[in-house]
Amino acid sequence: MAGAAEWYYAENGKHVGPMTLDELVARIAPMGDQTLVYGPGVTQWLAARRVPAVAARLAGSARPAQAPPSIPYASVSRGATSVRSDEIDYQVFGSEMQYVEVTLDPGETVIGEPGAMMYMTPGIAMQTVFGDPSQQQQGFLGKLATAGKRVMTGESMFVTTFTAAGSAREIVAFAAPYPGKIIPLHLDKHGGEIICQKDSFVCAAKGVQIGIAFQKKLGVGFFGGEGFIMQRLTGDGIALVHAGGTIMERVLQPGETIRLDTGCLVAIERTVNYDIQFVGGLKNTLFGGEGMFLATVTGPGKVWLQSLPFSRLAGRVLANAPQGGGKSRDEGSILGNIGGLLGNGA
Repeated sequence: MAGAAEWYYAENGKHVGPMTLDELVARIAPMGDQTLVYGPGVTQWLAARRVPAVAARLAGSARPAQAPPSIPYASVSRGATSVRSDEIDYQVFGSEMQYVEVTLDPGETVIGEPGAMMYMTPGIAMQTVFGDPSQQQQGFLGKLATAGKRVMTGESMFVTTFTAAGSAREIVAFAAPYPGKIIPLHLDKHGGEIICQKDSFVCAAKGVQIGIAFQKKLGVGFFGGEGFIMQRLTGDGIALVHAGGTIMERVLQPGETIRLDTGCLVAIERTVNYDIQFVGGLKNTLFGGEGMFLATVTGPGKVWLQSLPFSRLAGRVLANAPQGGGKSRDEGSILGNIGGLLGNGA
């Protein structure tokens, strides 16, 4: 009943109520139809849009149309064939070796990189898909094209989808591949598009499209550290990517430039210009240890940098491995040094 105080909504992990249906709608209207609610005829917490009595009231309480706010950098038109992404909930756990739990409402789907899944609850239906699941309606040629794009960015031709197949909310978790941070990217807050390094993708809401981004200048492709091709994530949903070490986020003002190691770039908004510059100087080139080239990123827009590129981590490991000419793993002990001398002399 609309007049009975039997309704609740969830906010910051706590339930608020009881209240009437009219009071509930007035409270959650500014919060959106994804707000979890509970009340008469509802057996579990559900998104407001999934409860007919609440959804109907929310639709009727829509405010009059008004001019949208100005977009800070540049808008992205995704065309008439764009797919609205599922609205997933997530929570990141851990510090150096992180994992992310994605909570799905009934019928919602998350796309995961093959091999990234950590665990899932029994109500999750897992399916391996050829190409991009958000563009499966394009037929075989469409699937082949999207699969080819993934191969060009160093990813598998297949992705795995995880769907809450029952009537309850379900959880699927994805783990980071090496020490670092998982970065949530709300694409609708970044102009609908993010360009990121290859191999960084972990998972995303169904509807987010995973494509390729060709850098305009050949110098970037030949010397950019991450190669000529980067990943382009487009849509209005949530994508989660992984980067090594500690993450630095910075919003560049128009014309503001920073120079960085080519491997330390994780992601940029589409309005950011990315280029490669020669370090200069013979000593810098031969003995600087930073390579011959540095990347430059110029605003406006947001950039994400990583302190530990995987290539740098792998290089240090290989350089110190015994089979790679490095010292043995017991190099910190006196007996280890003596044992090594005796072994060499034998």
